[in-house]
Amino acid sequence: MKINNFWKAVAILPFLAACGNQQSQIQNDIAVPVSVIDVKKGPIVQYINSTGTANASSSVVLATEMAGNYSLAINPKTGREFKLGDLVEKGTTIVKLDNPESVNNISFDTKKLNYEIAQLEYDKQKSLYEKGGVTLRDTKNAEVALANAKTSLEDAKIQMLKTEVKAPFRATIVDVPHITNGAKITAGTAVVTIMDYSKLLMEVNLPEKYLTTIQLGQEVNITNYTLPNDTLKATISQLSPVISTETRTFIGKMIIDNPNLKLRPGMFVKADIEIARKDSAIVIPKDVIVSGGRGKTVYIVDKGAAQRRTITTGLENEKSVEVIEGLKANTRLVVKGFETLRDNSKVKIVK
Repeated sequence: MKINNFWKAVAILPFLAACGNQQSQIQNDIAVPVSVIDVKKGPIVQYINSTGTANASSSVVLATEMAGNYSLAINPKTGREFKLGDLVEKGTTIVKLDNPESVNNISFDTKKLNYEIAQLEYDKQKSLYEKGGVTLRDTKNAEVALANAKTSLEDAKIQMLKTEVKAPFRATIVDVPHITNGAKITAGTAVVTIMDYSKLLMEVNLPEKYLTTIQLGQEVNITNYTLPNDTLKATISQLSPVISTETRTFIGKMIIDNPNLKLRPGMFVKADIEIARKDSAIVIPKDVIVSGGRGKTVYIVDKGAAQRRTITTGLENEKSVEVIEGLKANTRLVVKGFETLRDNSKVKIVK
C-alpha cells in the first residue's frame, strides 16, 4: 500500500510542476501599471539643516521714572486702551502718570517764560553792543543768562517727559501687567513690555567640517512647522572661529527677515544653509531610489519592460538627488509602482 502511494505521488509531480510553470508564465505576462517621468537635467542645491530658537531683535521692559497715578493710554488706531498685540510706533505714549505736585515743582511754564525773556535781553544787549551802547561784558552776561535759562528749560522738558511712558522704537506690546487706572504707583514700576520682531535673531550650532564652507552674508532658508507653506529668508551675520571640543561644532548667528510678523519670538525654527550647488545635473526624485545589497537602484522602462539600474549619487536634498552614473537624460524613470518590480518585469505605463 505504501509503495503504491509513493508511485502515485511521483506521477503527480510533473503535473504540478507544469501547473506551476504555467501559473508563473501567466504572472510574467501580467503588465504591472507604473508611472514614469523623463529624466531631465536641472539645478540642485544641497543644504545642511540646523535648528534654533528665534528671538526678537529688540526687546525692552518699560518702567516709570516717577511716581504718579497710573493711566493706560488710548491707542489712536483702535480708539481703545492699548492691549497685548498692539503695534506701537516710536514715540507713542503707552502709559500716563498724573502727578500735579511734581508738575508744579518742575515749573515748566515759568522756565519757558524765563528763557523767552533771556532771549529778548540777549538780543537787545547784542544789538546795543554792535552800536557801541554797551560793553562786551554786558553782552556776555546776557549770553550766560540765556544759556542758563535754556538749560533750565531743557531740564524741565526732561522731567515732564517722565510723566509719560513712550515706546523707544516701533514694536509690538507683548506684556501689560494689570494695574487699575487711577492707582498710584511708584517710580521704577514695570508697566509694559514691547518687542520688535520684524527682524529676529537666531543662534545655531554648525558642523566643524563646514567651517570654511559657510560664509558671512550667506542667505539661509527659514521654516517653521506652523507655517508649512512659507519660507522666510535669513542672513548669516556672525560666525565663531572656535570649535567646541564637546560637540565638534561652531556657533553661527543669523538675522531673520520677518516683515509680516509671521514668526514669533520663542518659536523653534529650522535653518537650511546652502553648502553646494550645481546648475546642470541629472536630478531625480529621492523617494524612487531603492537601497539594498546591490547599492542604490532605480527602475527605467525600455521596450515595455522594467530595467533595473544601479546608480551613483552626488548632491542631494530633502526631495531630490543628483545621479552621477547610471542614468542618462530623456530616460523614462519609474516613479510609481516600482515597489513590486523585478528586472525585466512587463509594465504598462499609466498616468
